[in-house]
Amino acid sequence: MSLYNTASIFIRDHPYNYTVNSSQECTLSTCSILQAQYTYDPSLSANALLAGIFGLLLLIQLALGIYYRTIGFSIAMSCGLILEIIGYIGRVQMHFNPFIQQPFMMELICVTIGPVFLTAAIYLCLSRIIVVYGAHLSRLAPGTISISFMVSDFISLLLQAGGGAVVEIANDFTVEHIGIHLTIAGLSLQVASLGFLLVLCADFGRRCARGKELSRVEAYERIRGALLFKWFLGGLAFAIIAILVRSTYRIFELSQGFHGHLWNDEVDFMVCDGAMVLLAGLCLTVLHPGMAFHGYWDAANFKLKSKGCCSYSV
Repeated sequence: MSLYNTASIFIRDHPYNYTVNSSQECTLSTCSILQAQYTYDPSLSANALLAGIFGLLLLIQLALGIYYRTIGFSIAMSCGLILEIIGYIGRVQMHFNPFIQQPFMMELICVTIGPVFLTAAIYLCLSRIIVVYGAHLSRLAPGTISISFMVSDFISLLLQAGGGAVVEIANDFTVEHIGIHLTIAGLSLQVASLGFLLVLCADFGRRCARGKELSRVEAYERIRGALLFKWFLGGLAFAIIAILVRSTYRIFELSQGFHGHLWNDEVDFMVCDGAMVLLAGLCLTVLHPGMAFHGYWDAANFKLKSKGCCSYSV
């Protein structure tokens, strides 16, 4: 952070060393922009536009989720989109006063962890894709893939949220850097998981293309033969790559600290974070799995427990 909750603070990482007033006392007319949470005034139109588009995607996701009964997918997507909306509302608030802390923390935490929920939705899709083509073609069972990557996602979420919380309570640069490093660790785990996922997807695609026997279930054959399903597969792959690019960018951004060049360049942020998450959200909404699976989302489900009195699905 640029400022802490003290009456005055000495800015060490800026090119000029000086003492400033509390962030709650500053406005653009009384303080230098160098004393703000960013060394730029966040764009009102760009951030409001992103918040609005994410809001529209949320409404569409809720409608499609109810219609196609894609419960788990819709919950994950809705959580991610809500966090993105809150984060960009925080950036809109910072346009009017870039010095105050609360909107900054809204953006820092929500925009950082929002894509974690989008990747959880992707994992649910991939497990069903494997079922549609044939679980015997995958090196890992659909349930194993879904659960393993979701556990990884959860750990990543804890690290990123924990890092944001540490930054919020930080009262010196040492504690702040601990929070930054925790967030970077969470983002690194997310990047590693997505990279490994792409390898598994490439291997599964290769095994399917080699002519091995695909699932002969009639419903699955109809799903695989539809053009929309092929578009859905392409959109899913693009969403994975977009989130991977975004998370890699955030690692480099945070590694420079809150006074680095990347952190204080809004164009880079909007392109490498905002646009990437937006494109991923668009792919997962316009090419909604409920439509791609032709209403057979539940039919392509996997069981967490296949024998005994109880059987659970996600």
